[in-house]
Amino acid sequence: MGSTSLYAADAAAKADDDSEVITVTGSRIKRANLSSSSPVLQVDGEDFAIHGITKVEDLLNDLPQVFPGQTSGIANGATGTATVDLRFLGAQRTLTLVNGRRLPTGSPIGGGAGADINQIPAALIDRVELLTGGASSTYGSDAVAGVVNFIMKDNFEGVEFSYQYSFYQHNNDRSGIQQIVTDAGFPAANGSVSDGDTHDFSLIIGANTADGRGNVTAYATSRNVQAITQEARDYSSCALGLSGGALSCRGSSTIPDTRVTDFAGGFDFQVSGNEFVPFNSLYNYGPLNHFQRPDKRRTLGAFANYEISKNVEVYAELSLMDDRSDAQIAPSGAFFVTNTIACNNPFLSAQQFQQLCGQFGLAPTDIQTAYIGRRNVEGGPRDDDLRHTSYRGVFGFRGEINENWSYDTFFNYGTVIQSQVYQNDLSITKLTRALNAVRDANGNIVCQSVVDGSDPNCVPYNVFQTGGVTQDQVNYLVLPLFEQGETISTQWVGYVTGDLTDTGFKMPGTEQGAQVVLGFERRTEDLVFNPDQGFSSGDGAGQGGATTGVKGNLNVREIFAEFSMPLFQDTEFANYLNLDLGYRYSDYSTGKTTNTYKIAMDWEVNDMVKVRGSYQSASRHANIRELFVPQSIGLFNLDEDPCAGATPTFSLEQCQRTGVTAARYGTIADSPAGQYNGLFGGNPDLDPEDSETYSFGIILNPVDDLDIALDYFNIDVTKAIGTVPADVILRKCGEDNVQSFCDLIHRGPTETLWIGADFTEQTNINTGSLSVEGIDFDTTYKFDLQDMGDLNFALKGTYLLTWDTEPVKGEGVTSCLGFWDRNTCGNPTPEWRWNLATTWNTPWDINVTGTIRYLGETKELGDGPTPINAQTYLDLSASWDMNESVKFRFGIDNILDKNTPIIPNAPAGIGNGNTFPGSFDYLGRYVFASVTYSL
Repeated sequence: MGSTSLYAADAAAKADDDSEVITVTGSRIKRANLSSSSPVLQVDGEDFAIHGITKVEDLLNDLPQVFPGQTSGIANGATGTATVDLRFLGAQRTLTLVNGRRLPTGSPIGGGAGADINQIPAALIDRVELLTGGASSTYGSDAVAGVVNFIMKDNFEGVEFSYQYSFYQHNNDRSGIQQIVTDAGFPAANGSVSDGDTHDFSLIIGANTADGRGNVTAYATSRNVQAITQEARDYSSCALGLSGGALSCRGSSTIPDTRVTDFAGGFDFQVSGNEFVPFNSLYNYGPLNHFQRPDKRRTLGAFANYEISKNVEVYAELSLMDDRSDAQIAPSGAFFVTNTIACNNPFLSAQQFQQLCGQFGLAPTDIQTAYIGRRNVEGGPRDDDLRHTSYRGVFGFRGEINENWSYDTFFNYGTVIQSQVYQNDLSITKLTRALNAVRDANGNIVCQSVVDGSDPNCVPYNVFQTGGVTQDQVNYLVLPLFEQGETISTQWVGYVTGDLTDTGFKMPGTEQGAQVVLGFERRTEDLVFNPDQGFSSGDGAGQGGATTGVKGNLNVREIFAEFSMPLFQDTEFANYLNLDLGYRYSDYSTGKTTNTYKIAMDWEVNDMVKVRGSYQSASRHANIRELFVPQSIGLFNLDEDPCAGATPTFSLEQCQRTGVTAARYGTIADSPAGQYNGLFGGNPDLDPEDSETYSFGIILNPVDDLDIALDYFNIDVTKAIGTVPADVILRKCGEDNVQSFCDLIHRGPTETLWIGADFTEQTNINTGSLSVEGIDFDTTYKFDLQDMGDLNFALKGTYLLTWDTEPVKGEGVTSCLGFWDRNTCGNPTPEWRWNLATTWNTPWDINVTGTIRYLGETKELGDGPTPINAQTYLDLSASWDMNESVKFRFGIDNILDKNTPIIPNAPAGIGNGNTFPGSFDYLGRYVFASVTYSL
């Protein structure tokens, strides 16, 4: 990151006694410097400009402490939001604040409950503070992994207009991948490509009141992002898989040429002309998928404060965001949702009748058990239009009660409305009718439902001839889907801050006495979710199952307290030694109660050495989505069904425990795409999670302009709220014969886990535990070049010692450190992540910054064949202050156009286009140029 980023505590030794009194993230006690007993990383707003960032998540995901959550690089499984995930413990365990106050839940429909940072325009950010570890005693639930606090420019004076244009450029030069793609009969991207244009505008206007006692700052921003599809990159031109250790184009068995099979080994055909031939192809679903979703975002907002008197200052924050994103994926189809074909179907040729029915002794009047898989290429790709509209308002009063006591009270209201319009899916009901074709009394081919009058509008679906599908057939089958959800969050907070020095409540020999905070808080969350008939009935062929409506409410009443006091000041062994304590009691409407607390110490030995340490007991109550989100069928990633294939991994006895019959053993089809059906949803009986955080740090200032910070952290989460991975369910059932796990496996007529209504139950429960341990390091150094300006160096990174997960309590721990996978670990979790930024501030109003970003190597869990080598990226940017009003900036991130790692069968939801978009620079060079005009 840019060289201006500092650990908050690093600047403490340099703060003068008359420094402005401020509040540091992690405490409500105001301090005379940036001292903190907990590790707080600060990122300056200038860093967003240095890297040309318009999407806040793009910069945060490059920080060593942050792992990718929802990003614009996700298509299948996209929620349209952007979230922050500290320490890879989940966005739901990272509390996101603006000016120390909560952002509302991001998505009432899909994904987790992490706040949507699309609501935060990069141009308005003054700085971002990231606190590691539990902070529930200060902020309440969700602050388990830590806190991300966006401090905004809320006292701006003047006018500032900015415009930035950016795009991606990549040289498609992977000849080996291109050969694999063309050998499979698909077009492969080749040569240089420039795409993904983004236009970003921002306007900030601020002014003080005439009497100098207040300020109003208003802003408006607009961002338009163009789409990129996977066909634009050679490495994403097809869905890659491994065959015999070598890469090959894979895909889906739901193909345009219609697959007809009994999934029992009796027959397996595809259509060629008007004949059945052996099934031997897969559908390449990659090219049409969005690699960067198009996005249109508009924000409006204002900050205001006015000091009525020394005792009363009123303040307000208002913001509006409207964000519209589009997630495009491959066409829908008949995903084996019907299981019979009439032998007298008039679309069947004589050869097809013989292959399907005749050879099995069936007459024209008989019915054959058969499943049809056909991709609706005539109808075009599926289009998921995701729209979020959020409103947030903060209204508060603060001031002095007397010279030792002050107060602050505010009301924080936020609502998020999400609508989802899903286009180009097909109706299962209509597919069933359209595939049941007959001849009427005049010899015309019609639907049986037309003859019997149950659906006179039905158009028969001719999937048995190449080119047999017409637009009229598609128009009949298409099912538009719509759902809408809304969350409303409210927060009432009031607290007083007192300095007890004048009362004599202080340690002998110290000048500063104890400081205390006493307060209360009440929060409410309401969720309303309304799907249309198509969603709620499960009629969408590409949806996997029904999505039901839901309405829920959660509220909590809390009291909290903080205490801080110097134990020593200005002694031979300490400039100061501070003790910090915190406590919060929470009473939830679910009947659950929690107690959280912290103990921390901050010891400045001298001007060169400072030591800090803390213990924090945190808690996270289930959020409103985890409690009440409707249960529905969705997709999950799995390497294999251990009971599928000709030689299953499990024995017959083990597979029988999972619902496989002896007759089907060794004939069950596995999912070619590695995606399976799971039943996901809320659970109102969840218990709160518990966590403990230990941190210990040392800050050194051995010489002027050199600051070194090392912080050890250890975060343990127990009773983690989540789902049991399907591989664990299958193993506990098949290998260990645990009936409670076997009850979670539902195999239908095909006995798969991916066709029709076959699924595993993975609804929310209190599972096992999570544990992460590591060391953060931060070094900054300024070197004076005399007449040539100065050089600023900033090295920041994280070395992970542990990242463990226990999916089920008492059933074994999996280490994800240095690994990635499709089931348990997910995104790559390298041991090392660091950034080195060097900035040359010249005396000619030109600044140049170069940044090296490093991610350590990882490999597939279980010694899989797909290692990911260490990745190093180089970014360069320069700015020129043409005069006091105009600044130009130009830069290129990933200037060497480093190719992204290839991940065959990358898991949906976090993977896309054969890679992990959130972890790597997957689109090539990012080129940007901007101009800022200020008055």
